[in-house]
Amino acid sequence: MKHLKVADLMTDEVVSVAPGTAFKDVAKLLAQYDISGVPVLDDEDRVVGVVSQTDLLARTVPGHHPSEQGITATGPPTAGDVMSTPAVTVHAEETVADAARLMTRRGIERLPVVDVEDRLVGIVTRRDLLRMFLRPDSEIRRRVTDEVLSEVLGVPTGDVEVHVVDGIVALDGHVERRSQLPVLLSLVEQLDGVVAVASHVSARTDDTATAQADHARHAMPG
Repeated sequence: MKHLKVADLMTDEVVSVAPGTAFKDVAKLLAQYDISGVPVLDDEDRVVGVVSQTDLLARTVPGHHPSEQGITATGPPTAGDVMSTPAVTVHAEETVADAARLMTRRGIERLPVVDVEDRLVGIVTRRDLLRMFLRPDSEIRRRVTDEVLSEVLGVPTGDVEVHVVDGIVALDGHVERRSQLPVLLSLVEQLDGVVAVASHVSARTDDTATAQADHARHAMPG
C-alpha cells in the first residue's frame, strides 16, 4: 500500500533567510508572505535554525535584555540572534504521518524539509498535512475493505464489517487466525486519513501457540 511522503505535499518554493538577516527584515518577510516562520540557512543551504513569530515577539517583549540570551547590544539583532536552534526538520522521504506526529509533539506549525545531506528542499505546514486527513470516509472504508482485508489478509467479504465516521474506523467481525489481528490493526492505522481505530474483531482459531512452538523447534540446535 502506498503511503504519502512529505515530498508529495511539501512546497518547494521556500522563503528563507541567512543568519545575518536583520531582525526587521525577517519581520517584513513574515508579514509580506503571511507565514509563521522562516528557516535560517548557512552558506551551503543547510538549516541551522528557524525564526518564528514567537521568536520575534519574545525579542520585542518589554524588559527583554540582550544579555539574557547572549545577544550583544553592539548593533541591531539578526536572524541568527533570535532563531530557535537546533532546527526541527524532516526528510523528504519520510511519511506524512511521521511529519504530523513530529509537528504535534514539538508544537510547531512549519517543518523545513531537507535532503539526505540536510540541505533545504522545501517546507511543509500543518495546513499541508490537513489535506491528507481531509479524505472522504467512503474512500477510507474502501481502502480498508479492498486493500487491507481482501488483498493483504485474504479475509472473505462480509466477515469483517467496516464503519468510518470522521476518519475513525470501527471494525467488527472475525478473521480466521489470531495472528492476523495485530496485522489488521497496524495496517488500518497506517492508512492515510485514519484518525483512530476501534477494533472488535475476534479470531476463529488461535495459531499463536503453534507459531511459537514452531519457532522454538527451529531455534533448537540440531
